[in-house]
Formats: sequence, structure tokens, C-alpha cells
Amino acid sequence: MSEISKELRTPKVLIGTYLAVSILTVVADIVLQNNPTLVTDAVWIRTIIVALTGALMLSFAVSAARGSARSYLRLRISSGVMVVVIAVILALPGFLPLWVKIEQGICGLLLLGVVVLINGKRVRASFAKG
Repeated sequence: MSEISKELRTPKVLIGTYLAVSILTVVADIVLQNNPTLVTDAVWIRTIIVALTGALMLSFAVSAARGSARSYLRLRISSGVMVVVIAVILALPGFLPLWVKIEQGICGLLLLGVVVLINGKRVRASFAKG
């Protein structure tokens, strides 16, 4: 196993968890769809976007673990942007129901871990060597 692959093992797990939580949230949307106070149009749009970004970031992480510097850069950008977007969404009063804000908070914490790890000296040094 390469050094890059080892360094990206934990970020891949965090992103996989982010994706799993996101997919479960879309499933919850389906189950709760008859309750318009819990599943609004904004909830549908946001949860589907989060699930899609989770899948995209996981593909970036897998490719980066194989040594792709471009995927590593894409992962750094996308995870950082998503953390900021989630923080903004959590700060908007009344935009999403509490249950989705909690899910977004969990996703934000998972991605914050990814951002910290992939922007750390060890991972950056691994890509500088490769």
C-alpha cells in the first residue's frame, strides 16, 4: 500500500460515512414525504445535492488514494467548499427543519475532519513526493 493510500484511508472512511448519512437522509425524505413541514422542497433539493456531492467526493478520494494529484486538488476544493456551505446553511434561520440541520451538522463535522486531514502536512507531503 502506497504512502498516499495510507494517508487517505481515514478521509475516505469519513467521506464514506458522509455519503451513507446523506443517502439515509434521502431515504428519510421518501418515508416522510407526506409531512410537508418535515420534507419541504428545500429539503429535497438540499439532501439530494448532499448525497451527490458525497458520491463525487468519494470518487475523488479513491482516485487521489491511487496517486491522482488532480483528484486530490478536487477533493481539497470540494470538501472545503462544502464545509463553508454547510456552515452558512446552518446559520440561516428557518431555512431547513431541525432534523435536516442536525444531519447537516453531522455531515459538516465529518467533512471538517476530511479538510483537516487532507490539508495536513503529511498528506500534502505525500503528494509532493509522488
